[in-house]
Amino acid sequence: MQFTTFLFDLDGTLVDHLAAIHRAHSHTMRQLGLPPPSLAQVRAAIGGGVEVAIARLIGKERVAQALPIYRPYWQATMLEDVKLMPGARELLEGLHACGATLAIFTNKHGPSSRAVCDHLGLSALLSGNFGATDTPWLKPQPEFARHALAKLGKSPRGTLMVGDSPWDVETGKTGGFPAWCVTTGTHEAHELEAAGADKVFPDLFAVARELGM
Repeated sequence: MQFTTFLFDLDGTLVDHLAAIHRAHSHTMRQLGLPPPSLAQVRAAIGGGVEVAIARLIGKERVAQALPIYRPYWQATMLEDVKLMPGARELLEGLHACGATLAIFTNKHGPSSRAVCDHLGLSALLSGNFGATDTPWLKPQPEFARHALAKLGKSPRGTLMVGDSPWDVETGKTGGFPAWCVTTGTHEAHELEAAGADKVFPDLFAVARELGM
């Protein structure tokens, strides 16, 4: 296999967490006296971290007001409705069995990412789980990728980013490794291709086939 290290995005790539995220944003906006967003609006807003999503939904000036509402509600409800994407467990288990180094590399809140992976039984397959607030950086900042690879004891050579958004594509570009994307998350194939994804797949089963698994 040409890759020995895999950095996986979480939401939209390995897990479907959209229902819980939508519920948390809806709760927050109701508490602020605003109409709740549609599922499509939330789907379009996420990917850059919760502050970015809130800013896109209600404006940057209301992020500080919304976060104290969003965060405790999210902590209480985030494990409801979360589920693995089809093919996720099979792909991770197969790569792990081949001796690959696997890590989560996400703009999701780091403690939330680790709680979700524990809940879904993925953590034993992972050598790292890096998320927002774990460092001063987010994807696609190159410092974040350098930090993750240093913690894993790996280099960009032999590394592959697997994600679902232009942030993941840019992460590969700034980090010095290819990025493959799936269309199960926040963006469609033409958007990912336009962003410069090295390869685009309809799902994780197709990723596994491309890897010869």
